[in-house]
Amino acid sequence: MFNLYSYTYSQKTGGILLNSTPTGFSKEPRPVYAAELDLLGFDKFWEYDKQNDIPYMWAEANAYWYRGVCVAKLKGGNLFNAPEIIIPVNDNGESILPEPNGKALQVVDVNAMVESNREMLDIIEQSTVKKIISVYTKYKDKLDLFHVAFSGGKDSAVLLDLVKKALPLGSFVVVFGDTGMEFPDTYDVIDKTRQMCEADGIPFYIAKSSLEPQESWVLFGPPSRALRWCCGVHKSAPQTLKLRAVTGKNDYTGLAFVGVRSEESAKRAEYDYENYSKKQRGQYSHNSILEWTSAEVWLYLYANNIMINEAYKKGNARAGCLFCPMSVKKADFVKQQIYPREIKTYLDIIKKSNGRDFGGNSYLADGGWVSRRSGRDLIDNVMNCSETLKDGMLTIKVTSPRSDWREWIKTLGNFEDIPFTIEQQSNNYLVKLPESYINKNPTFRKLFKQVFRKSAYCVKCGVCESNCNSGRITFDNELKITNCEHCLKCHDIVDGCLAYNSLRIPTEEKAMSINCFDSVLPKNDWFNRFFNEKNDFWNDHGLGPNQLKTFKRFLKDAGLTEKNNYTALAEQIAALGWETNTAWGILLINLATDNPQIRWYISNLEIGMNYPRETVISMLLESNSSNNVVKFVYSAFGKLMELPLGATLRFGYVTNEGNIARTKCSISDLRVILYGLFKFAEKCNNYKEFTLASLISNGIDRDGISPTRIFGLDREDVTPMLLGLSTKYPEFITVSFTHDLEKITLADYKTSADVIELFSEDSGNEQ
Repeated sequence: MFNLYSYTYSQKTGGILLNSTPTGFSKEPRPVYAAELDLLGFDKFWEYDKQNDIPYMWAEANAYWYRGVCVAKLKGGNLFNAPEIIIPVNDNGESILPEPNGKALQVVDVNAMVESNREMLDIIEQSTVKKIISVYTKYKDKLDLFHVAFSGGKDSAVLLDLVKKALPLGSFVVVFGDTGMEFPDTYDVIDKTRQMCEADGIPFYIAKSSLEPQESWVLFGPPSRALRWCCGVHKSAPQTLKLRAVTGKNDYTGLAFVGVRSEESAKRAEYDYENYSKKQRGQYSHNSILEWTSAEVWLYLYANNIMINEAYKKGNARAGCLFCPMSVKKADFVKQQIYPREIKTYLDIIKKSNGRDFGGNSYLADGGWVSRRSGRDLIDNVMNCSETLKDGMLTIKVTSPRSDWREWIKTLGNFEDIPFTIEQQSNNYLVKLPESYINKNPTFRKLFKQVFRKSAYCVKCGVCESNCNSGRITFDNELKITNCEHCLKCHDIVDGCLAYNSLRIPTEEKAMSINCFDSVLPKNDWFNRFFNEKNDFWNDHGLGPNQLKTFKRFLKDAGLTEKNNYTALAEQIAALGWETNTAWGILLINLATDNPQIRWYISNLEIGMNYPRETVISMLLESNSSNNVVKFVYSAFGKLMELPLGATLRFGYVTNEGNIARTKCSISDLRVILYGLFKFAEKCNNYKEFTLASLISNGIDRDGISPTRIFGLDREDVTPMLLGLSTKYPEFITVSFTHDLEKITLADYKTSADVIELFSEDSGNEQ
């Protein structure tokens, strides 16, 4: 996706100057005010007036630009420690100064900057207004409601102004999703914006969960990058329920104008202008400023005198939730300095909930808390719903249930035909269901378990209620499900219940060590000789004892040897070309299944994120790894990336600063994905029917790893792949996608070995 304009910095105005050269990448510039300079310690280097009405310079990530010159960079920093200020030097080794002889900084000439960009700003505005009018005209007689999703941030402020210019009064409302965790400065913006909207005759609504954040963080455990229950509980569900109240319809259909921009993240770069069910189930959304860069957003704000959230002036690049697991360390430091009292509330909850001793504040400072994947390490957390399959019987034990199973089981239809028994034990109960029954109904197994997970863990968060667009679920005093239509939408939640998903304790601790290679990693030359010499390789391998041990382990876990003998898979890999991304895609799937170290990288490193050494160490310690294991697993990543795993498959890389990162893999043969699907199913008790949502979910505790996780694929990547596979190989896979139903079914009589046979039939690549 390309943006209309690129930008440079003007020496004359000190501001941004748009030009007509299209750009596919923006560095997201933002204005820098005195408050930020003071907080980070720039007052030790530069002179400037302590005013916060006009910016002095611009920042791009950690680089600070003054009238076209990079005058400083930041390095490091975390929640408790300020980042280091690095002043660049010129070719003569002299420090680069913003102004000669230490003169005071000049402010940006905002008026001149706006005027120099006026023509291009008008084009951008007119183009966007036309898009808004067009989508409104398309749906105005078909939908129940149009609303602007207002957050108090810069993007939604621009969006609201554009919608007001484009649409007639009375044609839309404004909704602020109050998570209860917003910046204090954001609430000031909300109050003022609400007053302005009401003065203009525009209805302004606030949607908020019945749970306060301080309450939900205790009930669910602190959110993390894998356990983002907070988005559903505090954002999506309250907004759906509010709009139902506004329209008076449980099954309303509306369109939200959303201030999403493609430049904000790699994921958002794949968004379309118009979407259905992407932001909220069953609802349309329009990303009106999708192709705007932050340069254009800031210029529009200044040109139209739109209120700027003070949080930006204090050094925050974004104005979302105050303390978010997706935040970066420098941002956490800024927020901790500006809002210490508010941040302390969440830090205290994290400290009190942490059941392991990491020493000092390292668990907080190094970001260990954001890596939580289950309830295992939450203090005093016990499993209120346990499930065992033994002697032909599924047994579910529920302890101290929070809601009535008799209500939840109504969602399954005529449950009287289900041959289960309930044995009441004081405030606990045992549920038993013959394995033979669930084997005949594999999809039912999941739903039946979810009934009792909901019963055990329901905290009335509102997510199930919001999913039910027929309004059958209510929580006025206690749970009531009336005249259920059995649509199962209340089950379309990770593990059936967000609280269960966040608090669950894995039933099997992985006893095997994550460290599989120590400090010795296989080399390309070893693989080349192995594939050329086959079993003769072992006669004269020339490897030292530790090298031999490591290489044997790698080959075995990759499926290339069995008892040190060259396997049929190795023959196929050689035929494909052992250095190709297809070959390494297959090998990575096997390694994800059988090698704990590779599995750890896949399970714990998110696509597109850079992980500093200290963060990786904290994450490994959280995985019960020893100090020796930590250094080996961290250093091994870079050496592994020297193999085709990194160079050809593009699994990841190491930055110049030593940070490690995973990237979306390069897959040129769809049969690799098919192989991954069968390996995934075989590892998950051979369940061969699942939804796309469950396939791409990272929060489900299971033995198999989905190929979407292995290769870093999202819904938009994998949907056409699955459709292509079902067309090309219908004897292996069938796929059904509609707005409300998505089902992937693998053939019962086929196995992953059968998929490998497909490569024997035709070793060419699928494009």
